[in-house]
Amino acid sequence: MGIGTAARYAFLANDVDVGITGYFHFEVAGQTLWITTTHVSLLIVVIALTVFALFANKAIKKAKPEDVPGPFLNVIELLVESVDDLTKSNMGSRGANFSNYIGTLFAVILLSNISGLFGLRPPTADYGVTLPLALVTFVLIHYNGFKYEKAGHVTKLFQPVLLTPINIIGEVATPLSMSLRLFGNVLSGTVMMGLIYGLVPKIIQAFLWPVFGVLHVYFDVFSGAIQSYVFCMLTMVFIAQNFPEEEAQGQ
Repeated sequence: MGIGTAARYAFLANDVDVGITGYFHFEVAGQTLWITTTHVSLLIVVIALTVFALFANKAIKKAKPEDVPGPFLNVIELLVESVDDLTKSNMGSRGANFSNYIGTLFAVILLSNISGLFGLRPPTADYGVTLPLALVTFVLIHYNGFKYEKAGHVTKLFQPVLLTPINIIGEVATPLSMSLRLFGNVLSGTVMMGLIYGLVPKIIQAFLWPVFGVLHVYFDVFSGAIQSYVFCMLTMVFIAQNFPEEEAQGQ
């Protein structure tokens, strides 16, 4: 029996499933649409962030300048200042215009990446989630390119002429590389944890919870945070490279 066959039997024995599972489907314009684990997990992530945002908004509105801020308000201020500092340090003075987007992007990706800790299948382990995120960044890159460079945003692709194909491929490859990097890293962590849970008998898992805890910290928390940071950093760098040179030099 090969390793692949053994792993397959182990999955069946322990009911471990690392793939995307469809819950139900419906017909729209002759097309079959499925509601899957990705939709459910992403909905839970959005609801969690929405609830946090509502509580944060309520706390900010109730805050008075003369009062000492409470722990929750201090956390909010720390998060806002951290995002503002991050965007300003990487994008210059125009970074303030992107603080909301970068902060939201980081929060969605991070919570999606670590959702495996709560028994969910990470939405970012689905390429149908990471590709749209990268495409939004792709649109912002070229929107700002045309905004600040005008026609030069296109003509620079032909400088020098011999490298035009490489320059065009490089632009097209940006959303693909960003989406595949995030997707691949999150999916690999999900598959690794699925393999470990599938190959270790359930009766033994109860005695190895410290080991599983450490593995979850690495594959879900550490790796998830790193990939969220990398995705946001690439977004800021690619957008900022279209800003005027004098501003880029002042960063």
